[in-house]
Amino acid sequence: MTIDDKRDGVPPRQFVRTGHSLASDARQAVREFHAAVAQDECELVVFFCSSHYDLDALASEMKLRFPGVRVVGCTTAGEIGPSGYRDHSLSGISFPTGSFKAAVGLFEGLQDFSIAEGQAFARTLLLQIENTSAAPDVANVFAFLMVDGLSVREEPVVHTFQTALARIPLIGGSAADDLEFKRTRVYHGDRFHDDSAVLVLISTPFPFRVFKTQHFVSSKERLVVTEADPSRRLVKEVNGLPAAEEYARVIGVPKENLGAFNFASSPVVVILDGTDYVRSIQRANPDGSLTFFCAIEEGLVLRVAHGVDLLDNLNRTFAGLVQEIGPPQAVLACDCVLRNIEIAQSGLKSEVSRLFDEHHVVGFSTYGEQFRGVHVNQTLTGIALGTRGSDDA
Repeated sequence: MTIDDKRDGVPPRQFVRTGHSLASDARQAVREFHAAVAQDECELVVFFCSSHYDLDALASEMKLRFPGVRVVGCTTAGEIGPSGYRDHSLSGISFPTGSFKAAVGLFEGLQDFSIAEGQAFARTLLLQIENTSAAPDVANVFAFLMVDGLSVREEPVVHTFQTALARIPLIGGSAADDLEFKRTRVYHGDRFHDDSAVLVLISTPFPFRVFKTQHFVSSKERLVVTEADPSRRLVKEVNGLPAAEEYARVIGVPKENLGAFNFASSPVVVILDGTDYVRSIQRANPDGSLTFFCAIEEGLVLRVAHGVDLLDNLNRTFAGLVQEIGPPQAVLACDCVLRNIEIAQSGLKSEVSRLFDEHHVVGFSTYGEQFRGVHVNQTLTGIALGTRGSDDA
């Protein structure tokens, strides 16, 4: 594991800057991104990029354009920036030193992740953020996580980190690779890493709210997982029948027609303490099994969910955030790739992108989202940053 620590003076308050490049060349994309987000006193830069870029060239150009600045990021299944949803692009955000303090760490070797090491890692970052010159109260601190989306280790990682951070809220996203499911990476220390997670703690005098929203409600029909391989997030049987066949029967489509749109529009949920949590299906396999994006186990009771008005749900979510903290200077968001697919198939992309632009959303399409101590799917999780500090009138 690697821990970064930076303690500077505190210049006058400044706002974040967001940027988005659609350039297909990696170096050109970084140059355009830098032009949009560069600040004289920069505490941290966070970026999200398509896995189709030449990632070695992108890393090299990031190091060249942001000397002396800590930069973290990850690969995606789509990017969100000032121009809304985009593919094969680069988006991100910069945090000025005058208004933000950050502690940043890289945790490597997720396959060998242990609770003890994870807690020690998170507590080291917590100690660093507490020792900044601003000496922040934990109520002014939030955590942001980017984790290898093919590691199959998100559940223990996010639970362990959140437990160690206690009252500090954590949100995040699982790195993706444009639906290829081959290699997902996070960026730290001037290069990309496999099987790793980047955790960022940020303190700020600006008000903020963490949030999670989804637009699904569950049906009554039960789908009981009767055979599974939890280590691979693989469900072989549901209700004693081949999993893909039974799922297809319940949603009313031929098994051979199952695809991403079905998984996006008819996800399955598990009910925990009265709340629906989506357990999204990644793919149907030739042997009739289903691979999931989230943890799965035998005996789990699932229900197929159906969507309500996604656009209305988003409008109400943003309206609530504005009511609480005022118009946001930025919203750092992790949006499930299956939401992206559903939005595209439903013809809502331009309207959702308009909403994202209006509320200054920047982020990426993920292979899973983290909210506090839980790994979830088919949600939009995020952190909305207000513009009025605690000492403003």
